[in-house]
Amino acid sequence: MPDSVETSPAYAAAVADLLGMLAYAELAACARLAADSDLAPTVSARVALARMAGAELAHHDLLAARIVELGADPEEVMAPYAEAFAAFHDRTRPSTWLEAVVKAYVGDGIAEDFGREIAAFADPRSREVIEGSLSDEARDAVLVELARAGMTADPQAVGRLALWGRRLHGEAISSAQAAAAERDGLTALLTGQFGGDGLDLARLGELFARLATRHTDRMAALGLDA
Repeated sequence: MPDSVETSPAYAAAVADLLGMLAYAELAACARLAADSDLAPTVSARVALARMAGAELAHHDLLAARIVELGADPEEVMAPYAEAFAAFHDRTRPSTWLEAVVKAYVGDGIAEDFGREIAAFADPRSREVIEGSLSDEARDAVLVELARAGMTADPQAVGRLALWGRRLHGEAISSAQAAAAERDGLTALLTGQFGGDGLDLARLGELFARLATRHTDRMAALGLDA
């Protein structure tokens, strides 16, 4: 991408819009994990989710700082996504501790995969920040361990959680598509209107196919069918 594009106000605004979506996702994850920790059956599990909530807030702060560097206000670029995220979480509100753990692993994993994919459309500095804000393997390992322990204690939950995981995947993909389509700057960024290769229908299909494959892998790590 030419330097003249990366320094243009329109491009900076579009990238800030992208970062705003990701920053709000981290903020929402922080609040949800903190609330879910109250459902934990043990103190150690509660501590684990509380720590994850703190990490999500730190990720939000990284993204918000980059938004400021781009000359935008974090609250202003995050605000348009609040309703969509609230609707998603209302539709996927866990009713049990195990559903909360699977949502943290599978649902947040889909969001992280989407973040990695769309980071390719950002400038190098913003891409670095996005990649630095994504959760690490240690977090995923803790969630897998918690979920597996719960299913061992309650084998009858396995079938229900498999259906839950499929529902999370469908809802997350639909929400991501809607959020991207509703913001003009973000749409322009992802479709290549600032230069570079954008997402045409074929590439968009390939992107969601990759997300589906990674979702299947995550479900397999839990011992669940996708």
